[in-house]
Amino acid sequence: MAALAAVVALSATARAQSSERYRIRLTTVPMDGGMRVTVAGSGTGTAVLTGTTLAITGTFSGLKSPATSVQLHRGLKRGVRGAAIGDLSASRATAGSITGSVTLTPDEIKGLRDGHLYLELASEKALDGNLWGWLLK
Repeated sequence: MAALAAVVALSATARAQSSERYRIRLTTVPMDGGMRVTVAGSGTGTAVLTGTTLAITGTFSGLKSPATSVQLHRGLKRGVRGAAIGDLSASRATAGSITGSVTLTPDEIKGLRDGHLYLELASEKALDGNLWGWLLK
């Protein structure tokens, strides 16, 4: 019985150690002259990959209008825009929290590890993205 308990404990430890942690720094992105007056703010977050589930938490503040949505995107490479691959939840305010999880495909996990995934937080006055943040080790 003690041997079985030890195997279960080691298995649980191995699963816990298989999580990968990423950091997120949300900042404004360069915009043309007309958009500069509508974007502002910053934020931080973390993402934890356990198996195929990516759990994301974070905070943001300083927006010029309330947040409307936040999505996980995959770019072709870091710094290049790409398609949305998952929706998250954000406080409908100029400051608040981001939470959610997305189940990733093996190809999306590779993209995460290669630095191709990012968050895009939109606001009422910046529907194409107010804050962006790449998920980095």
